[in-house]
Amino acid sequence: MKLEDMDGRIGEGWSGDLPNGSHINVVIARRGSPTAASIVGALAAPRPGHMPFLAVAESGALVRPVTVVVNKVTVDSDLLERMTWGAGQVGIAQGVLDAVADDLIDPALAGSLVVLVALWLDPKVDDETAVRKAARAATRAAIEDALTDRSADFVRAVADRREHASSRFYTGK
Repeated sequence: MKLEDMDGRIGEGWSGDLPNGSHINVVIARRGSPTAASIVGALAAPRPGHMPFLAVAESGALVRPVTVVVNKVTVDSDLLERMTWGAGQVGIAQGVLDAVADDLIDPALAGSLVVLVALWLDPKVDDETAVRKAARAATRAAIEDALTDRSADFVRAVADRREHASSRFYTGK
């Protein structure tokens, strides 16, 4: 996929079991684009309980493509803080790097891209290894979703199942 075709791609992924599962949304942007400017704006706009940060593979090794992480759940406990900025961040970094290693993202283009990852963790998380693994798998899946063109038949099939729409968080009829 060409660099210009990657700008503005959006994807979603879920992995794991509650309370240690992870829901991920991604936006992929080309550096210098309005989409990338919006992602950088998110990094520069912390608010109470929501501190955007950069994913690193290890101290001093920023993930490429540069990955901005924002938490969807207000961090209001030491445990959720540790899980978000520890296990969640490590899993996200690994998931992005899996996408590079699997050639979903061409390593030659990685330096020209910015990825926004919105991370949801259940406030009742209790297993940091499960959280890391879930965030990793969900991030990889969300990037694949973002970079996969869907046919009209796929879109129609999803629309045809609309009466059976479901969510882990919806218990109504």
